[in-house]
Amino acid sequence: MRNKLLKVVRGKQRPSVPTPAEMRLLQILWDREEATVEDVVNAHPAKERPNYKTTQTLLRIMEQKRFIAHESRGRVFVFKPLVSRKTIDHLSVQALISRNFHGSAAELVVNLLETSPIKNKELDELEAYIREYRKKRGLGERE
Repeated sequence: MRNKLLKVVRGKQRPSVPTPAEMRLLQILWDREEATVEDVVNAHPAKERPNYKTTQTLLRIMEQKRFIAHESRGRVFVFKPLVSRKTIDHLSVQALISRNFHGSAAELVVNLLETSPIKNKELDELEAYIREYRKKRGLGERE
């Protein structure tokens, strides 16, 4: 019974957040717009180049997760991203808020303000963004 419940819950989950290794490969694909396995491997600095087969396997996993897709060109596969940076940024922030801040974006912002020095100019920009956000959402200065 528990396995059936897990399958139902998994079916309704949001798309997963890429692992750090997947993020490195996505960054390369976003920058290049498309790449072969060899292109992806060679995009790494010489001292940090991953193994070709490992990269190929990781790209296939990413394809199963629907982060990327491939097309055949002759004997090579050319991979392209299916998700945008913005989509992954949003998913990552949502996962962080859910996992670390009890689902509260406000707790994340407070934590950020308390732990990271922010310049006055950046604070002014954040305040302006919050005012604009309230206008767009039809929220008054105070609710």
